[in-house]
Amino acid sequence: MRKKIIADHCTLTALLVMLFFCGGTVLAQSPEKPNIIVIMADDLDSRQLSCYGGQNLKTTYIDQLASEGMKFNAMIASEAMCIPTRASLLTGLYPVKHGAYQNHKPVDRDLKSVIHYLNDLGYRVGLTGKDHMTKPRSVFPFDLVDGFEPNCVASTDEYFLDSVRNYVLQKEPYCLFVMSINPHTPWTVGDPGEFDPDELVLPAHWVDTELTRSEFQKYLAEVRRLDNQVGDIMNLLEETGTADHTMVIFLGEQGPQFPGGKWTLYDNGQKSSMIVKWPGIVKSGTETDAIVQYEDITPTLVDIVGGEPIAGLDGRSFKQVLSMGETQHRDVAYGIHNNIPEGPAYPIRSVRDLRYKLIWNLTPDSTYYIKYMLNTNNSKLAWTSWVDRAAHDDHAKALTERIVTKPALEFYDIANDADELKNLAEEPKYRALVQSYLAKLQGWMETQGDKGAALDVPIKRD
Repeated sequence: MRKKIIADHCTLTALLVMLFFCGGTVLAQSPEKPNIIVIMADDLDSRQLSCYGGQNLKTTYIDQLASEGMKFNAMIASEAMCIPTRASLLTGLYPVKHGAYQNHKPVDRDLKSVIHYLNDLGYRVGLTGKDHMTKPRSVFPFDLVDGFEPNCVASTDEYFLDSVRNYVLQKEPYCLFVMSINPHTPWTVGDPGEFDPDELVLPAHWVDTELTRSEFQKYLAEVRRLDNQVGDIMNLLEETGTADHTMVIFLGEQGPQFPGGKWTLYDNGQKSSMIVKWPGIVKSGTETDAIVQYEDITPTLVDIVGGEPIAGLDGRSFKQVLSMGETQHRDVAYGIHNNIPEGPAYPIRSVRDLRYKLIWNLTPDSTYYIKYMLNTNNSKLAWTSWVDRAAHDDHAKALTERIVTKPALEFYDIANDADELKNLAEEPKYRALVQSYLAKLQGWMETQGDKGAALDVPIKRD
């Protein structure tokens, strides 16, 4: 009998060893050093996610992720455009520090990124999907993984998971960035017919026109497509038996390509979403109001996998929010906008906490214009229908003027005015508060070496 027990024990041990090597080392990862998948949207209005209160569609899989992890209610992009946000995510630096403070500008060549930091700690770092932020290659030496569409303006986003499956099942631990192109324009995938345009709930700062509603249908169809992609990744982890050993981070990037969203420092542009599932560490169905910025993600990943803090980064690890339930991280979040090359110069800066936001328009005598979004010669743009409506509708006129003509200072009680429609900057009882926020913002700019309007000029591009 004793020999049989020993034999059975040896057989079991052999099976476990075989499973360990055949199934990939993810089975050996402890909760404290997990494998990591980061799924990032592209121009997502995070308020449309049903787990964030959205009323226009049920985002089944993103909601499921939220029910299994922690939802962040104050995730803030420092610059509401693709290249700067992603560069901040990957370097841990604010835009002026990493150099990509204009859209489509590469980061400075002498930098290191999360890839170097995690490689040094024994992690592979891969990317599948949108890859236009990976220049120069010396700063972003990703393992490029086939599967997801790399071009954000593609008319289709067909994808496959074979290469992703192979990547997650290799022996070494990994951090894989899955960069979806949804819901970035041209809004040509998914089924807009799922949504009745007359029933859609529009943001309060939009002008309600028929064209706006039909464009919003197309946009929501791509949010649906994004949600399905998140579901496919989660299902892949379940199918491979690796879900319990994998941290999943969902990120919304910046806001949508509608007026008052992307390319602005209003919350519809800056305010993002983040959901973190970390089996064994993060409690299911939790949420936090801790203020976090994209610059904080790289130092957090380094901290999670056992690295020491990286000197010189603007971001700070929020691991304690995840693992210990700390309720605070940053006192404030900062914002920067440089309009070139998307339009003529229109530099903006911002600072906000959970109650108030100050927006400083550095050249208020200029007119704000984005060539992709505010061109009234293009009858297919929602904005054109807004301007047409504004010619005979005072409410529409106020909403359109808010976008193109701005005062030097805007100050909003964002806790009670989420759409930032009532500017309090000139009200006497807020003057001292406005000045304190402005002083804080100017102090931050000084530490960043931010020269303000002098940054919003044409630059030589590689």
